[in-house]
Amino acid sequence: MDINKKVLLLAILKKEKDETLIDVIKKMDNTKVFSLKEGKKYLKELKKESFVLDDSLTMIGIAKAKEVELEFKI
Repeated sequence: MDINKKVLLLAILKKEKDETLIDVIKKMDNTKVFSLKEGKKYLKELKKESFVLDDSLTMIGIAKAKEVELEFKI
């Protein structure tokens, strides 16, 4: 999995309850992690891979995000 998709997945896991997925992508754009256009592409890919449904992570997405979190802690 691409590092940027991993970062986005983790950011979605850590998002505030009142934040939307677009808000998360905008934060990534503001901090120059990736552009808004790239973020939307990554989000589309995460949805296609069944990690994201509507405005939150699926159970598979949560498990993968926690795996990514552990990977980044090492």
